Amino acid sequence: QVQLVESGGGLVQPGGSLRLSCAVSGSIFKINAMGWYRQVPGKERELVAEISSGGSTNYVNSVKGRFTMSRDNAKNTVYLQMNSLKPEDTAVYYCNAEVKRFYYGSWAGYWGQGTQVTVSS
Repeated sequence: QVQLVESGGGLVQPGGSLRLSCAVSGSIFKINAMGWYRQVPGKERELVAEISSGGSTNYVNSVKGRFTMSRDNAKNTVYLQMNSLKPEDTAVYYCNAEVKRFYYGSWAGYWGQGTQVTVSS
């Protein structure tokens, strides 16, 4: 009933840029906070950036000044603009949304399938 689809990943050289998108669809009453996470083989998934319903953002220290998160509430879509990319940014990036459904009592978190970002010369 709730689906998240990420797009925009790919291969880029160090110093380059990419913009990721995440579209949420389904039986949705309201979306609260949303986040971007990333994961590399052998390590746990980590939070990269998050955005509140009002648009305030927080970032992990390693991406501050390089990544910018934003959202379009009318389209139920969130974005991650990634500039000055480094090889250590290479990972699968996942979108997460806190959603309240019609006629459903509580908030719940939902995940997308992920999109690959590779930064290499």
